[in-house]
Amino acid sequence: MNEGQDWIYTDTVKDHFLNPRNFLMGDESKFECDATGIVGNPICGDQMKMFIKVDPITDKITDLRWKTYGCASAIASTSALSELAKGKTLDEALKISAEDIDNYLGKLPKHKFHCSVLGHDALRNAIENYRQQ
Repeated sequence: MNEGQDWIYTDTVKDHFLNPRNFLMGDESKFECDATGIVGNPICGDQMKMFIKVDPITDKITDLRWKTYGCASAIASTSALSELAKGKTLDEALKISAEDIDNYLGKLPKHKFHCSVLGHDALRNAIENYRQQ
């Protein structure tokens, strides 16, 4: 960052970027999940993989983890999404919008809004994969 330039993200974005919630560290095979979803965004080159555990009786997401090759906005957005989705039913989780994530974070810069969609798309993909089993 050049001298005199400010951090363009909110403190919430910064916190989720520097301390991502529910990030899957290490070997993916050690997290026993019910389904995975993977998406990529050609606009920024980010890739996201989402792992979900679902209670088959309540249809609620009991746990989820994620991995990404992405920018600060993608990491913060997916971290926020993971907190918003845990404990929700699959249908409730699907209703979490990019705008909900953006509002939770206190707004991303306009040119980074597309990053909030990446985690949501990976979650949608994981839910679709779970329902096809």
